[in-house]
Amino acid sequence: MSDASLHAMPFPILIGDIGGTNARFSILVDAEAEPTEFPTVQTADFATIDDAIRRVVLEVSAVRPLSAILAVAGPIDGDEIDLTNCDWVVRPKTMIGDLGFEDVLVVNDFEAQALAVATLPTRYQESLGTAGEPHVASRVVLGPGTGLGVAGLVHARDTWFPVPGEGGHVDVGPRSARDYEIFPHLEPIEGRISAEQLLCGRGLVNIYRAICLADGLEPVLSIPADVTAHGLSGENKQAAETLSLFVTYLGRLAGDMALIFMARGGVYLAGGISQRIIPALKGDEFRKAFEDKAPHSALMKTIPTFVVIHPQAALAGLASFARQPAAYGISTEGRRWRRSA
Repeated sequence: MSDASLHAMPFPILIGDIGGTNARFSILVDAEAEPTEFPTVQTADFATIDDAIRRVVLEVSAVRPLSAILAVAGPIDGDEIDLTNCDWVVRPKTMIGDLGFEDVLVVNDFEAQALAVATLPTRYQESLGTAGEPHVASRVVLGPGTGLGVAGLVHARDTWFPVPGEGGHVDVGPRSARDYEIFPHLEPIEGRISAEQLLCGRGLVNIYRAICLADGLEPVLSIPADVTAHGLSGENKQAAETLSLFVTYLGRLAGDMALIFMARGGVYLAGGISQRIIPALKGDEFRKAFEDKAPHSALMKTIPTFVVIHPQAALAGLASFARQPAAYGISTEGRRWRRSA
């Protein structure tokens, strides 16, 4: 199917941002309207995504969406799409048959975040460091949350091309003397430490437990929000070090991704965790780790970094795409399903 056929995607359009923990929905009645938003729900409260859409949107909305654009946390491969950190399985053909949609497009959740940072107003950007204003150039978005999302945004021929991927699962390793004390105590997955094992909610707990074990202490915190709160307040020494290392590791990975994409347009940190730890991110550790990329440290100093503070950034990105699909270079092959004539 040609990407140009996106122009035929009929309004009203249901827009959905489906993460490992939360699901957010809105309806875009037409290209000129502001989205109608619905309450954010937890994925664990519904057996299936179809059940959530039916109860949260269709049963309460007077507007019946004819199509859907869904951003999901996981790779899209085939007619049954498994989410990485959630039990839901997205079945577009079933949605068309049972929920009344004529057209369903499924994209990666951080592809939606990338769409958002293409046109994000400055009021929704919290600057980290002093690298200056971003160029109209390639960008990267990272988001520690239930998992760790990563996407690129390439700018060419006056068009933004989101590049989805699974960059949160790249290998990471120790660099400092303290890292070498802590890493043996980190919980691996099948023998390796991925970025997501450190840079997400459970990653905070993983780092905290490893610090305690390295120091010969019994961990007393087990919830990511508690580790964050005690780390920000400084009430717990190990939690404070956890937050410092979390910020450092996030800076390292953000710098790596900036080099891969030559992201002169900036690196954007999305997700709830990034917003909650802005005071820590504004310290020295993040930018120091981000820029420490010899022989290209001078280049890294010119690349700006931001925290995305839009409350519904992914939905905003999808809405922008729904209004003007031709403005974005999104491939729909294998990711779009339509009702048979």
